[in-house]
Amino acid sequence: MEKLIAEVKDLIIETLNLEDVSADEIGNEDPLFDEGLGLDSIDALEIGVAIKKSYGVELKGEDTDTHFASVTALAQFIESRRA
Repeated sequence: MEKLIAEVKDLIIETLNLEDVSADEIGNEDPLFDEGLGLDSIDALEIGVAIKKSYGVELKGEDTDTHFASVTALAQFIESRRA
């Protein structure tokens, strides 16, 4: 799971062009929205598309609140859909 978490962090950074953020600065349990990374709905859409391309896993609109809670939650969702 640690490898997938690292991949998800890298995917977020690359997809959103977060040049001033390193993977080490993103906590596994930090919220992705609001006080965490500060992502918005457009960012979530872009990440969702990248996840579909990279992992073949599709996120639906109702999935975003739960599965975008943190990097760990997102990695767990990807892992559960790939299995």
